[in-house]
Parts: sequence; structure tokens; C-alpha cells
Amino acid sequence: MDIDTRSPSEQITAAVTAWPGVSAGLGSRGEYGFRVAGREIGHLHGDHAAHFAFSKELWHQLYEEGRIDYHPVFPGKAGMGARRIEGPADVEDVIALLRTNYDRAVVDRGL
Repeated sequence: MDIDTRSPSEQITAAVTAWPGVSAGLGSRGEYGFRVAGREIGHLHGDHAAHFAFSKELWHQLYEEGRIDYHPVFPGKAGMGARRIEGPADVEDVIALLRTNYDRAVVDRGL
């Protein structure tokens, strides 16, 4: 078994920027965001947290599954989600959550 020695943010960035149409870069608040067709699909705060926006229905589903929590800037508000990154399983799920938003963005706006 090969151990990936890249940081969580490097692993996530490599996976997400491999998808067609994704651009990535630093935002105005120090976050590292991922965009497709002009729409942010989520962003990272270093190697420890990821933030996303979801429809309220999807947010509730993901929250009930324990995959996201409230965004720290919007406590108690469904729609804005946060995910701690503490290990390999979190890296994989952050990539999956970003993929969910990527797929939605491609359907809504195309590439």
C-alpha cells in the first residue's frame, strides 16, 4: 500500500483540478477556492477545513448523515456547510462533496 505523503489540501486540489473546467486559486479571505463555470463549488482553509454551499434539502441530508456541520460564520443556518479535515477519510469525503457541487454546477451552467 502506497502512503500519500502530500498534505490534505494538496491531495484535494490534485483530485478536483483534474475535473474538466475546474479552476482554483486564493480568494480574498485567504481561502483556496474551486470554481466551475464561474460558480464556487467549495473552498479550503488550509489543511483543516472545507466549506461548501448546498441546497437546504441536500444540506439537511448531508448533516443528518454526519458528513457536514454548520458553517462557523453561519451557525444554525442550513445551506452553508463545513467539514473538518482530520484524516484520509475526510480527504476522500471532501473530494466527494466537492464532486457533488461540481456535478450540480455542470448541469446548471455547463462547462
